[in-house]
Amino acid sequence: MTTQPRRLWQIGYRRIPKEMKAMRRVVLQMGVSLDGFVARHDGDGDWGLAAEHQDVTAWKVASLRRVGTHIMGRVTYEQMAAHWPSATDGYAAPMNDIPKVVFSSTLVRAEWTGSRIARGDLAQEITSLKRESGGDIMAHGGATFVQALSRLRLIDEYHLVIRPVALSSGLPLFKDLPDPLPLQLLDATTYPDGTAIHVYQRTRSA
Repeated sequence: MTTQPRRLWQIGYRRIPKEMKAMRRVVLQMGVSLDGFVARHDGDGDWGLAAEHQDVTAWKVASLRRVGTHIMGRVTYEQMAAHWPSATDGYAAPMNDIPKVVFSSTLVRAEWTGSRIARGDLAQEITSLKRESGGDIMAHGGATFVQALSRLRLIDEYHLVIRPVALSSGLPLFKDLPDPLPLQLLDATTYPDGTAIHVYQRTRSA
């Protein structure tokens, strides 16, 4: 006796509207000083520290490999586009091979392979990216771009690579938040070089 195939509606199947499907997360992975700065006032990221421990590098590269799209502001894009295409270290492949979106109203062309320019409203552009299929969306710098993402509650998860140094002044990770931003600690790991990596998730109420 053969069994006739049952139609989807007979077994309770309901087509899920596109807008209701799980959207991609926006993840920020960024180095930060003990006192909350991501760079000096002039943007300099050389803080006089020894090279990061190999286990820190391994964690960061593994995180990068889970990404589906990189996003960044214009200045960071130009710095990365000048560096990564000819780089050969462990970060180079995930930075060069994964699609990139640069947010800018002034950049004329995005010449780094696999990159494009987003010129629209920041929140709307991010929402559109989150609806696309693929891995997480990883946000990079610069500070102004990251601050804007946090103000608009567009970052879902923070990967903070906390380096053992205080800067006293510089470009802060957070600036001009309209309200406190509650975060839930998901993971915290320390490394032999004094680096600590904290992973935070934005709470649903934020």
